[in-house]
Formats: sequence, C-alpha cells, structure tokens
Amino acid sequence: DEYLATLRRRVERINALEPSVEELGDEEVLARTAEFRRRLAGGEDPSGPLLEEAFALVREAAWRVIEQRHYDVQLLGGLILHDGRLAEMATGEGKTLVSTLPAYASALSGKSSFVVTVNDYLARRDMEKMGQVHRYLGLTVGLIQAGMTEDQRREQYGRDV
Repeated sequence: DEYLATLRRRVERINALEPSVEELGDEEVLARTAEFRRRLAGGEDPSGPLLEEAFALVREAAWRVIEQRHYDVQLLGGLILHDGRLAEMATGEGKTLVSTLPAYASALSGKSSFVVTVNDYLARRDMEKMGQVHRYLGLTVGLIQAGMTEDQRREQYGRDV
C-alpha cells in the first residue's frame, strides 16, 4: 500500500532526527515548541517536515519525562491519526502514548487538541501521565470531568490539550 510506504519513509526521517534531538537541553526542547508555532504562524505546512520534527521532539520528551519511547509502529499510528484517519490498536500497544504525537502537533496551531477516553478515571490517569510530556514541551493541559460547572469546563477546554 502506497500510503503506508509513505508513512514508513516519514518514520525513517523521524528516526534520523533522533540523535540531534537527544542532544538538545531542556530549554532548547521548550524553545522548539515556540519555534514550531512561529513557523506554522508563518504559513508552513503542518503536515510537512515540521511534523516529523515535532514527532521526534515528542518522542524525546516522553523518554525524558516518563521513560517511555515511541516505537516505530506507534509513530505510524500517530501519523495516521494526524491525517484524520482511524488507527486500530490492541490493548497494550500504547494507544495513550501514541496520542501524545498528534495531540502535540495539532496543539501547535494554537487551537486546542482534544483527547477523548471512555470515563473520568481513564481521563484523569491519562492526563496525569501524558500531561507530563505536554507540559515539558510547553503546552497547557486540561481535564474534563463529570460534575464540572460550565465555567470550569470552559476553562479546561481553553487549554492546549
């Protein structure tokens, strides 16, 4: 399938960026988020090379903050989701970690990126764990729970993720 072949080439390019991203200091990682936002505001294609750079940065951030590294299949899943497609994954294949990739890339545009799960417990668990990655990258993280007032929800919906 040509689509998957194209995505695999993108994964190879993300992997090729890993050594240079590993060398970045914490402040340089944070500065990359601001750089990506500037580039997008200047009209750069969010699905172009910037996406590969962003995914490489998220992979490194996840390793530094929660000691989880995206495998190639998870990078593929993130690229598929970023394209607005569905990616079916079995239990234990790292769906929650995969979500950090397109959520970060989408939030760079200045619009909120929403990650939806089935219940309040999982929403809180995932926000607490994966939110560490997004915060490390300079994003704001929110959480919607049952029983919140409209004002509380509005505030949370205004966060990056």
